[in-house]
Amino acid sequence: MPRFAANLSFLYQELAFLDRFEAAARDGFQAVEYLAPYPFEPAEIRSRLKANGLQQVLFNAPPSGGEAADVATAWDRSERGIAALPGREAEFRQGFAHALRYAEALDCPRIHVMAGLAPTGADRNTLRTTYIANLRWAAAEAAKAGREVLIEPINTRDIPGFFLNRQDDAHAVLAEVGAANLKVQMDLYHCQIVEGDVASKLKAYLPTGRVGHLQIAGVPERHEPDTGELNYGYLFEVIDSLGFDGWIGCEYKPRRGAVPGGTSDGLGWLRGLHS
Repeated sequence: MPRFAANLSFLYQELAFLDRFEAAARDGFQAVEYLAPYPFEPAEIRSRLKANGLQQVLFNAPPSGGEAADVATAWDRSERGIAALPGREAEFRQGFAHALRYAEALDCPRIHVMAGLAPTGADRNTLRTTYIANLRWAAAEAAKAGREVLIEPINTRDIPGFFLNRQDDAHAVLAEVGAANLKVQMDLYHCQIVEGDVASKLKAYLPTGRVGHLQIAGVPERHEPDTGELNYGYLFEVIDSLGFDGWIGCEYKPRRGAVPGGTSDGLGWLRGLHS
């Protein structure tokens, strides 16, 4: 049976962020992920994790910014990562060091690094060279702390211009960087939109051991996984058959939106797996 983590940036939108931990635990989740902890002190989040018996399994490195104040508000700005952007290496390193401090405080094993938006007219070879160098440095720093670095192919419908879009490209980056603790965050929602043939992709890449985390959402609306064109019941069976023992992040937008109980009411798909 797959293990599911609640994405607190997407679920329980009717609640303040720090109150979402209790809601997730009440619905039976044992782990959480989210985009960014940086607006809050690590001790504040750690206390919510401990009080609700939750494990922190993933969060993102800052999408931009180096100083603490800039990092805390980075998700309010339009940038979606700077790892592939030349000339911002020092900012990237400072932001990633910030993420490592949070990972240590929250006992989080994985940090997702976003590639960023390719500037109009930019040379992709230059962007890739920058990306590889930044990931090689980040993986080395994370290894010292016993953490993994994840990269995620993201569709350009949701994030136009995002640099990394395909699973094969992500695995080629891993091969070039050559760090054992650099892995792919395989979001089946993004994979279906860009490439399709999701079951075959799972069968190709999960056995390599280079997929560190999965995420799910219905396609195309990004609602619960029991809606849309993907047969997640079948895909969960495929994932089980391949022996994947990592976490699957529930990074979807509840159909009922931010109404009280909207997320909980939409968890019939999860309750059905356990019945």
